Amino acid sequence: MSYVNNIRIFVRIYELGNMSAAARDQRVSPAVASSRLSELEKHLNVRLFNRTTRSLQPTEQGRLFYEGALKIIASIEDAESSIAHLAGHPRGTILAAAPLGVGRRFIAPHVPSFKELYPDVDIRLRLSDRRIDITAEGIDVRFFLGIPEDSTLTMRRIAECQRVLCAAPDYLAIRGYPENGQALVADKHDCLMLRYPGATEFQWLLQTPDGPKRFDVSGPFESDDGDVLTDWALDGRGIINKPLFEIADHLKAGKLVPVAEATPPVPHQLACIYPSRRLQDPKIRLFIDFMAARCKAGIS
Repeated sequence: MSYVNNIRIFVRIYELGNMSAAARDQRVSPAVASSRLSELEKHLNVRLFNRTTRSLQPTEQGRLFYEGALKIIASIEDAESSIAHLAGHPRGTILAAAPLGVGRRFIAPHVPSFKELYPDVDIRLRLSDRRIDITAEGIDVRFFLGIPEDSTLTMRRIAECQRVLCAAPDYLAIRGYPENGQALVADKHDCLMLRYPGATEFQWLLQTPDGPKRFDVSGPFESDDGDVLTDWALDGRGIINKPLFEIADHLKAGKLVPVAEATPPVPHQLACIYPSRRLQDPKIRLFIDFMAARCKAGIS
């Protein structure tokens, strides 16, 4: 398998344009990745990349070999998938990530069931509301709410999630009830912000009669944990923009009240992203199918 592994490393270096990123993606050290690339070049007797201290640029031979390498990887994975499907015994470790709300409600509860079906597969689940770079952190699949920006990854849509602007009755009794997004800004309502590196929650995308529009909301409280924002809202500290499934019980109990219903938040997609299918193995696809079905059932 060493030659195949060398080809896999080459493909990821080509696609990511970075030795360290490719090494993380394949869960080896940069030194091992560099060594495997050198072995492949020696075997082929060509230089696949022009190397500088700052970049890797594929040579003409590298570009030609990349096209053939994709076919090799795809053929191997199709063969492995067929065998694994017939045998029904996938094995290995899956590193998955999800936002806190999605992970706690829809992913974590079903991990034991997946493990019972596939006892030779171990799941490592990371939950965080911060933006996660799955390539840099070696994640196999990340579930999320919204739209990803990285076009090099494959996305699978699972379900549409309604979002709600809401606040506690105590807050509304003091600050008043905003009817729309314009009132949120004009009356300087305290909006509880989800903030982390790369976050855009300081702008809320709301539906207006003229179509979706971004509103520059603000407030004195922010956190990188969505559940903390919910706790603050329940304590009367401001208005939150949350998926309905996260605060439905609080709405039913009257602890939170919908606001700005004339301009509701644009629904988010619950989806997952993962590296190209060419570089996936059967257990990853099984896990995605399993969790997608349960997430969709839980939301609908």
